[in-house]
Amino acid sequence: MEPIPDTPLGDIPSIHRMLKDSFRAGKLRPISYRRAQLAQLAYLLQDNYLAFQDALAHDFGKHPIEANIGELVVLFQRTLDAIANLEQWTENVDLSSDTNPMLSALKPVLIKQPRGPVLIIGPFNAPLLLTLQPLIGAIAAGCPAVVKPSDLSTYCSSLISRLVPKYLDADCYRVVLGGVDQSTLLLQLKWASVCYTGGMKVGRIVAAAAAKHMTPVTLELGGKCPVILDSQYDMELAARRILWGKMINAGQVCISPDYVLVDREKQDNLIAGLEKAWTEFFPNGSLSSPDTGCIINEKHYHRVMDMLTRTKGRIVVGGQVDSSRKKIDVTVVRDVRPGDSLLEDEIFGPVLAVVPVDNLEAALEFVADRPEPLAVYMFSSDESFKRRVRENTLSGALIVNDTFYQLAIPQLPVGGIGASGYGYQGGKFAFDTFIHNRASMDVPPEAEPLLAIRYPPYTKESYDALSQDLFQKVPLPRISTSTPSTSKEAMGSAHVQRLVRHSELPVS
Repeated sequence: MEPIPDTPLGDIPSIHRMLKDSFRAGKLRPISYRRAQLAQLAYLLQDNYLAFQDALAHDFGKHPIEANIGELVVLFQRTLDAIANLEQWTENVDLSSDTNPMLSALKPVLIKQPRGPVLIIGPFNAPLLLTLQPLIGAIAAGCPAVVKPSDLSTYCSSLISRLVPKYLDADCYRVVLGGVDQSTLLLQLKWASVCYTGGMKVGRIVAAAAAKHMTPVTLELGGKCPVILDSQYDMELAARRILWGKMINAGQVCISPDYVLVDREKQDNLIAGLEKAWTEFFPNGSLSSPDTGCIINEKHYHRVMDMLTRTKGRIVVGGQVDSSRKKIDVTVVRDVRPGDSLLEDEIFGPVLAVVPVDNLEAALEFVADRPEPLAVYMFSSDESFKRRVRENTLSGALIVNDTFYQLAIPQLPVGGIGASGYGYQGGKFAFDTFIHNRASMDVPPEAEPLLAIRYPPYTKESYDALSQDLFQKVPLPRISTSTPSTSKEAMGSAHVQRLVRHSELPVS
């Protein structure tokens, strides 16, 4: 398959204008239309799964099983989930029963309103999942969208560009191919929402560009995802699950386990478990295994190799490379200390750093001293251990006794916190990202007797009626033993006198 040329810059403003016109015309308003487009997206994935597997193999050397469980199955399932739940998601929320009974006649409602045309900028490392997953939410929400795939994963991006116009309505959903120039021009335009997945440096650029238009942004930025290991946990089981999470897409996943914090007395046990798992996974070595992929390009290959070359830790598993294929062994490095090259930045490659620590407190401090990751993984059967990790770490996700597989649960969001981003995508969370909860009331003429007391001239009677909610009983006692120095009646009387003095209002 030949790569498709980049989208001409001159076409981008007209694409943007066409999406705005389609939205204003109400084309995406009917739920039946959105369901039909979601069904088309499901058929796009189902009809072309072999082509997607081939594209992922060209870009990453990815095995078909990995292509399915890491991208295609997740996308397909989340599309079906959106179809099944769309009517429920889009229902307006009647708040009459939740408000003050006196005000229920005003018919307060939250209207689930589409925001408008949205921009989705996908990453290279999960070029299907993290590019098309937000599109599911945009379609469900009734928002037209421009999808901008990465210019690094060329086969996948070209395939998306070929297939989207064949299956989806081209008046509402378009693909823009290209690099910095196309992204820059797209970000100069006003969008109702922008969803970006990638690195922190570009994330800041995206957020700054969107801020010029007061556009809300969803940023999914990744980070160094730690594994915190309870010394009492089964080390062989933990090693298998950690190594599997690290090998997925050659470690080029934003939720890939980056380093393991292990009690220094148990480091040898963990290494033994990793060695055993590595041998079982790759009988002939991971470098020659068809089950492992390659690094996306020369730049990123050399970046990972530079980190591996400079480490002061000791390589105990793997370590071999094949520069002609941009392939690096699934590698384990032990005795990694703070300040090491492997801890400078997100590794984003098939290298796992093992960092020995004295105890759980040291592990928690190590994580707390660093930017918030997209995921924290911990292995423990002890509820107290789990609670301490849960209460003393911040991350987009907290996964217990496994790695990576949170993507299999469509009800769980993908989203960061702090340095790993903000906002959510995936499942209903992607729908909510592109929906505006529009506050609404429909006040009937019959409510006028209820509302008459709010009109001037203001009186003590109207003051008392409109202020009574302020003097409800607080459901918990005061922390302080001090008591109010003025009674409710005295406060009210003093305030009314002030109203009279300053506004010369009648007192009834």
